[in-house]
Amino acid sequence: MESVTDKVLRTIRGHGLGWVFSPANFSNIGSRSAVESALRRLKKEGVIRNIARGLYDYPRRDPELGILAPSLDRIVKALEARDAVRLQPSGAYAANLLGFSGQVPMKLVFLTDGPMRELQVGKRTIQLKHTSPKNMVTAGRISGTVFQALRWLGKDNVDDNVIAALNDRLTSKEKAQLVADINYAPIWVTQIIRDIARERES
Repeated sequence: MESVTDKVLRTIRGHGLGWVFSPANFSNIGSRSAVESALRRLKKEGVIRNIARGLYDYPRRDPELGILAPSLDRIVKALEARDAVRLQPSGAYAANLLGFSGQVPMKLVFLTDGPMRELQVGKRTIQLKHTSPKNMVTAGRISGTVFQALRWLGKDNVDDNVIAALNDRLTSKEKAQLVADINYAPIWVTQIIRDIARERES
């Protein structure tokens, strides 16, 4: 019969290089202790890597750069699946995703409907900040990222250039999503959304 380790390895390979996961992803394969034992064995063999407490990846390798850092998007998905929570990019990271900030910050802040916590993934810190249900309604949507990026920029720093950049960056479908979610935006952001909506209709 196929061992727990073999089943875990087959699942990992099935998701392909770059996959980020936790023991929770293998709950249908065996007991928690058996799965964790299998992961420790695969880590020791160099097949997988422990990137943070309770998180692993099936690392991608570059001929020149060596082992590559795991994708932030995949880390977020793994955390959401492991803890059964939602995460919304916030602060400088939200601004970076929209092109308002040139560099990915070393500290990534996410709003969550789960508990507050902080994780160290390589050189980066991921901070999860518990927030109100209203702020999480738009989690996973472009509107949530736009609202948080604009909050980070601040009302006094949102000018015609920022609005023009959003118009160029967002698709017609994404702009429609902003309009649909306008009631969840801060009051001062609603006028920006209306300006973008007018551009979409013109």
